[in-house]
Amino acid sequence: MKKRFKKVIEENWMDKKSWKEDSVKNVVFEIIEKLDQGILRVSEPLNPETWKVNEWIKKSILMYFSIQKMEVFKSGNLEFNDKIPLKGRYREKNIRVVPPAIARYGSYISSGVVLMPSYVNIGAYIGTSTMIDTWATIGSCAQIGERVHISGGVGIGGVLEPIQKSPVIIEDDVFVGSRCIVVEGVHIKKEAVLGANVVLTSSTKIIDVTKSQLMKGIIPSRSVVIPGSYPKEFPTAGTYHIPCALIIGKRKESTDKKTSLNEALREYKVSF
Repeated sequence: MKKRFKKVIEENWMDKKSWKEDSVKNVVFEIIEKLDQGILRVSEPLNPETWKVNEWIKKSILMYFSIQKMEVFKSGNLEFNDKIPLKGRYREKNIRVVPPAIARYGSYISSGVVLMPSYVNIGAYIGTSTMIDTWATIGSCAQIGERVHISGGVGIGGVLEPIQKSPVIIEDDVFVGSRCIVVEGVHIKKEAVLGANVVLTSSTKIIDVTKSQLMKGIIPSRSVVIPGSYPKEFPTAGTYHIPCALIIGKRKESTDKKTSLNEALREYKVSF
């Protein structure tokens, strides 16, 4: 199935006129349906250390945008004018959805997920028993693991273009504190804890203060992270403090993961 889908997409990607042919459109529709069902993923783990980005699926989403027509549709008293319908049938999938949470067709939401008033875009993947809290946004193609807590007001960035760019990946049992921003293909590994207001982009300096180690784009497993800053001198304007992220320790072992999340933050006197 994957090989057939990929072949059709790659062969027709550069020829936009072919996108309107039924043979191509039907494959694109099948791919989006399989994304919606969680059978296909934009990015998937090959092993504990390596994730693979399926660029042809990102291309499929862009093709889907192009071939879909604008349509007016309603959900209760709400009216929408868009190319992509909303997800539905939440009850039979054991997903709790609190109004006015919105998830677009082509995103996958696993059983046991709770969606407080929030937004989930096409291509996103959300694992079992994850909480998406109030006014959080999950961007296109973002990959969220199992038992993750995305706190209120968190912004998880989406990425469709450039095609080769990796989406945001948040692995299992991660806690993301209120008003955090995670964008540009940042990878947060298992059981990490982000305190409130941490901002992570691909260029954000991540400083492990316990090792005097500098990294970018990745948060190691079980790290406890808070926002920080470092001085940078500008020749014509003086010295200013630039935002960064500080790894201040490791999350302790606990059989109760929810308790350990709170304890990890309280231990380091971090807001959540």
